Amino acid sequence: MNQNKPIALGLWPIAGVTTIGVTRDDALATIQAAIDNGITTFDTAFSYGYDGESDRILGEFLRKHRERFYVIGKVGQRWTASHERAIDGSEKQLTADAEESLKRLGIDQFDLLMLHMVDPNIDIETSAATIATLQRRGLCRDTGVCNITADQRRAFANSAACNAIQTPLNLLQREALNELVPECIVDDCNVYVYWTLMKGLLAGKITRDHQFAEGDSRPKYPIFQGEARRRTHDILDALQPIADASGMTIAQLSISWAVSQPGITAALVGARRPDQILETCNAGRRSKEIVDQIDAVVQQHGG
Repeated sequence: MNQNKPIALGLWPIAGVTTIGVTRDDALATIQAAIDNGITTFDTAFSYGYDGESDRILGEFLRKHRERFYVIGKVGQRWTASHERAIDGSEKQLTADAEESLKRLGIDQFDLLMLHMVDPNIDIETSAATIATLQRRGLCRDTGVCNITADQRRAFANSAACNAIQTPLNLLQREALNELVPECIVDDCNVYVYWTLMKGLLAGKITRDHQFAEGDSRPKYPIFQGEARRRTHDILDALQPIADASGMTIAQLSISWAVSQPGITAALVGARRPDQILETCNAGRRSKEIVDQIDAVVQQHGG
């Protein structure tokens, strides 16, 4: 994997589906800022944008210097004509969407192609077999799967190489460390983690009394509500001295904790403006001492 640092740019925010106020100029500038600061891995998907916006914007950079970048693509999730989310793991749809995504990007091959979501109406082995077929056709070098349990990862691996997974992981949501990540370590499977900043809440920028704009989807998540949100702010306040002593922002501390866990390949960090990626791209693996200090604070507050 062509990855100089344990940070990858996730392109969901620039797709403009749930992120408010995204502009094309900001999206282009954000990707350029990531490149200028040593990020070489980019995570896109067929469903990132109602019309493949993230693919198309990333493609403007890939056409110039394809060899410099590691491109992760995902299929299995799409949008209906009425902009409803749809999961489709059928051979026909996975194949069509992989081909279309490559066309949008202007490249011939993904470095890594992943099953985005498990279709509840299709055996995961069937979808995995299609991904394996796409690999044999040369549409991707490596294959993997996202948003799965340990059992589902094993099932996927029965029909396709599971070179990588994507799973949520952050200071407060650590379930992946119980079984999924340890199994990946044993099987030499790359682990990309997302929600390391939990949609901005763990970045330290959202105040206790912050009012979200109309149309912002974040308040629907339980961690943004009531007691869970209050406890999160208490934890962030207690982490501030550790961040200050380490020369990090809270956002950098949160990401650094995630990528410092054994078996984690990189954090998928989203941004929609250059200043956001300029901060987070400087996160990195830290000493066990700092990780232990962070864990102690979270545990003290019931995390």
